Amino acid sequence: MYETHCMKKVLFIFVSLVCISATSTKQQTIVWENLEPGLDYAVFDATTKSSHGDSKIDVLSIDPDYFSFELQCMAQKKTDSKPMDQICKENNLLAAVNAGMFKLEGNFQTCTGYMKKGSYINNPTVNPSYKNVFVCNTTDSSKSSASIVDMTCQDWAKAKSTYSSFSQGIRMVNCEGKATWQASEKKWSMVLLGEDETGNILFIFCRSPYKVLDFTNMLLQSELKVKRLMYLEGGPEASFYVNHPSLSVRKMGSYETGFNANDNNKVYWAIPNVIGIKRK
Repeated sequence: MYETHCMKKVLFIFVSLVCISATSTKQQTIVWENLEPGLDYAVFDATTKSSHGDSKIDVLSIDPDYFSFELQCMAQKKTDSKPMDQICKENNLLAAVNAGMFKLEGNFQTCTGYMKKGSYINNPTVNPSYKNVFVCNTTDSSKSSASIVDMTCQDWAKAKSTYSSFSQGIRMVNCEGKATWQASEKKWSMVLLGEDETGNILFIFCRSPYKVLDFTNMLLQSELKVKRLMYLEGGPEASFYVNHPSLSVRKMGSYETGFNANDNNKVYWAIPNVIGIKRK
């Protein structure tokens, strides 16, 4: 009887440990590669395996003290939309991501949110449901040269008068650090713009498809220390580009529920607007 009792106790402890391990959230360690002062790159595994692809997350961390940000709009240049790598080469960009979604009407080059670069206005209308605006280029030395402004808890009017370039996108994390995306069964590749607690701007890309709410929570639970997070684009249009002397990364999305439900895309799709960086 005693031996039987001991065996049951050992079995109970073993099963309990397995259950705890299976239900606990594992935080993925992020190993950064320093490319040069103010510029770091990392690729790490998502904590949840995707249905397609390698479940890797690419992140480029950019310190605005070392790099300037540029909004490149094809409509301003009066050219057709172009693949990411072509835009970057023509404008000498060190790295870039999509500048946001675009309207599927007209010339397919108008941002779905407010977008302005200097005197050029791509879309004059602020989208009230988006709530986040990426701002860059300022003459005020007391301000960061690039930031994500949350229009619900920060002074948008002041930012609008302080900066000269703007790109509005969907807010994914609120001012309390909680995910805001509505739950949905749809999933897709995605590219995002983040800002961490120290003010670094993050270019974030994942080719493997995830539900956006799930992916947001994975990022919040990671070591990235995300403070702001803005949705840029999903599916095959999602583009991520790095052209550094010590690192070349050219990645594009593929899977999108209801549109391109496969992992077969191997080329950059033409896009109208990008956010890129150059050395100061």
